[in-house]
Amino acid sequence: MNSPIVQSTHGVTLAGGGPFTGRDLKLALARAPVAVAADSGADRLLRLGVVPEAVIGDMDSISALARSQIPVERQHLVTEQVTTDFDKALRSIEAPLVLALGFAGARLDHGLAAFSTLIARSERRCILIGPQDVAFAAPANLELTLQPGEPLSLFPMSRVTGRSAGLEWPIEGITFAPDGMIGTSNRVVERRVVLSFDRRGMLVILPRRRLDAAIRALREAP
Repeated sequence: MNSPIVQSTHGVTLAGGGPFTGRDLKLALARAPVAVAADSGADRLLRLGVVPEAVIGDMDSISALARSQIPVERQHLVTEQVTTDFDKALRSIEAPLVLALGFAGARLDHGLAAFSTLIARSERRCILIGPQDVAFAAPANLELTLQPGEPLSLFPMSRVTGRSAGLEWPIEGITFAPDGMIGTSNRVVERRVVLSFDRRGMLVILPRRRLDAAIRALREAP
C-alpha cells in the first residue's frame, strides 16, 4: 500500500471543484482545520483566502494561476485516470475525520461518483457536506443522538440488511438494494438512534444541522 500523502492527527477539510461558500468552508474548518484540495478545489480555496496544505489529483482542472500560488512541494500528481479526484485524494489522506466540500455535485454524475467513493473508501471516516444535507458511509454499528421528528434517510449502494432502534419505520427484515428497497425519508422518533448493518454499502443522510451529531457518531463507532 502506498504511504498517505497527508497524515494528520486533526480533521481534514477536503475541497472539491464543485460549488461551496465561505460559510461552508468556515463551518468545515472549525471542525477539521487542515485544508486539502482535490485538483480544482484548490482554486475555490484560494478564492476564499485559504492556501491548501496539499493538492491531490490528476491536475487536469486546476488553473495555472492556482498552481503558481501554491508551493510546488504541496502539489501531488496522481496520474491514473480510473478513479475520480475525490477518490485519489480521500485514499491519500490519513486522518481521524475528513469533511468534504464541493463534491455533492452541481452535476449529477459527479454527485453519484462521490457517493460511490464514500462506500469504496468507507475505511476513511468521511462526511460529505451538501447545501442541505450531510452523507456518510455507515459503519457496521452506529449510534446517533438526534431530535425526534427529524428525517433520516438510508440509501443502499449495494445489497444490505440491518437493524434499527429509534426510527418510525424499523429496518429489520428488509433487504435494501439500489434497484430495490431504499430508505429515504425515515423519521426519528427517539433521541437515541441505533443502526447496525451486515456489510458496508449503506449511506446515511441527515439534515446539515446534524453535522456535529454525525461527527460524534463516527468518532465513537467501533
